[in-house]
Amino acid sequence: MAGLEKLATAGRIHVAKNSIRYIRYATDFPFQPITNFWDDTATGNFTDEKIYTVQTAVKVIQRCILMTTDPGDLVLDPTCGSGTTAYVAEQWGRRWITIDTSRIALNIAKTRLMTATFPFYTLYDTEDGDRAVLEYAGKPGKHVALAKRDPLQPLRGHNVRYGFVYKKVPHITLKNIANTEPPEDETLYDLPLEDNKRLRVAGPFTVETLQSYEPISPEELARQREQVEDLAAFEDLIFEHLKSAGVKTGDKSQQAVFTRIDRLSSTAIHAEGFYETKTGEKKAYLHIGPKFGTVSKQAVTEAIKACRDKRDADWLLILGFAFEGGITELSRSFGTFQVSIVRMHDDLLQEGLLKRDKKAASFVTIGEPDIRLHRKNGNATVEIAGLDIYDPIRDEVQSRDVHDIAYWMLDDAYDGSNFVVRQVFFCGGDKDEFDQWKKELSNLAAAAAKKKVEQTLRIEIDDDAFASAYGHISRPFAFKTGQKVAVRVVSQFGEETTKILGTPGNAA
Repeated sequence: MAGLEKLATAGRIHVAKNSIRYIRYATDFPFQPITNFWDDTATGNFTDEKIYTVQTAVKVIQRCILMTTDPGDLVLDPTCGSGTTAYVAEQWGRRWITIDTSRIALNIAKTRLMTATFPFYTLYDTEDGDRAVLEYAGKPGKHVALAKRDPLQPLRGHNVRYGFVYKKVPHITLKNIANTEPPEDETLYDLPLEDNKRLRVAGPFTVETLQSYEPISPEELARQREQVEDLAAFEDLIFEHLKSAGVKTGDKSQQAVFTRIDRLSSTAIHAEGFYETKTGEKKAYLHIGPKFGTVSKQAVTEAIKACRDKRDADWLLILGFAFEGGITELSRSFGTFQVSIVRMHDDLLQEGLLKRDKKAASFVTIGEPDIRLHRKNGNATVEIAGLDIYDPIRDEVQSRDVHDIAYWMLDDAYDGSNFVVRQVFFCGGDKDEFDQWKKELSNLAAAAAKKKVEQTLRIEIDDDAFASAYGHISRPFAFKTGQKVAVRVVSQFGEETTKILGTPGNAA
């Protein structure tokens, strides 16, 4: 009776004709627990737009990750698709590994992550977290929840494993009112406190390829080629694009367009093609790499030997989707002919994504980076001078200026297999402006590059922070004999090439 009297005094009893009812207000607990019936994840207005045939909604992945993991945990998705799991895990401070056999899927996921922006959640293990707790909890009706940590351990700063600062809300129940008890607090793990003045971008990640290192004889390669049922159709597709869009070379405004391409029976060079130059028609041989595999140095060496034996071509193109490390070193002149490593765009694997206009970059030559390692007093810096790319139209190797490079990355402790981004730099812009910048006469090139990055990320970047990430010379780092330094360059067309420094002959 005492409990009922308290409910009546609190105005929480409704008298009906034959019964009494408990009055509950929306403000008692303005949330609902999630059951195993997720009717808010269907397509339509409840969730994000479905772009791909096989695509899981972000809300579904988010809910699964928040229910089963904590910040800092590792999430594995063996079927990457469009990268939704990696995208959600990155947003919520989880580490992730995602796997797929399709280059199309990996390329979509990579682009999605590199161009994404995320809310900046307040970390508990920071001074901002302490401040947010005091400010938020000091407001009427506001509560916060903290991740558990050892109170004897000092704050280490920016450790996501300690979790975020979460919102907490009081849950008023009939029992609380009847027994004059304080309401219990419910932690809302999908509502961490946000810093609206800051945004996050994806942290560093690597794209790894698992490939077979077992040597394969030329005869075995030929047999594998014959076993691929759609080989002829795939090669026809390549020939069609070579005759329409052509090959993008060192000049942005030009491409080598083939007028005729004929198949060959050789296992080393698979076709011969003809293209027009200012001095007339010239001939090229084509080596086409595997549809689902990596072009090896052995295959390139065999193609070079075959081209040298024929002695009637000006150009040898090595076309592939992926290449064995260090293969760009073979992109050079061999006396009577030039060798070019040509990256085939992943769109060629997807009929629905094909581009047949002349602006399409289905084939792009990968240049050899012109990079110098400067050593002094136990430290070193890396200077990037440009890219050397063969132009078949002019029949010359053009040294593309560093301003043509979109950005470049440095790993000053390369282990031979895993590239870890330790420094990253932008250096694009108008050539004249960039030359003025190098002479310390103008900052227009840096300002233009900064504007493009801000437009892509939809955020404002601090001028001083961007200034430290714009240029063609790295920051000093400790260097000793035998240490490997890897430099990855991304060209104007988005093509990547990696060069290893630190070996004899590479130091300047």
